[in-house]
Amino acid sequence: MADPLDNFGDSPLAPSRSVLTVVPSDTTALSRLPKALYVGTGGHVTLRCADDGADVVFRNVPAGTIIRARARYVRATGTTAADILAHC
Repeated sequence: MADPLDNFGDSPLAPSRSVLTVVPSDTTALSRLPKALYVGTGGHVTLRCADDGADVVFRNVPAGTIIRARARYVRATGTTAADILAHC
């Protein structure tokens, strides 16, 4: 099926074109740089954004939250949230 939105440029505010399951890792970067992360099961999320040199911790993130951060890494250490999806 043809995509009627193909003629429009992608932007951080545009709907996601794909969604990937996030497997937190202390060493492996996400396979694609997402627009945002969806947290399915609440907890802490430790991540490093694309342009940052240090990790940050989003504490007590409620289930169903969208973290609007372009995370290069979601770390296993310090992340207690689960069912995280990357919106690309």
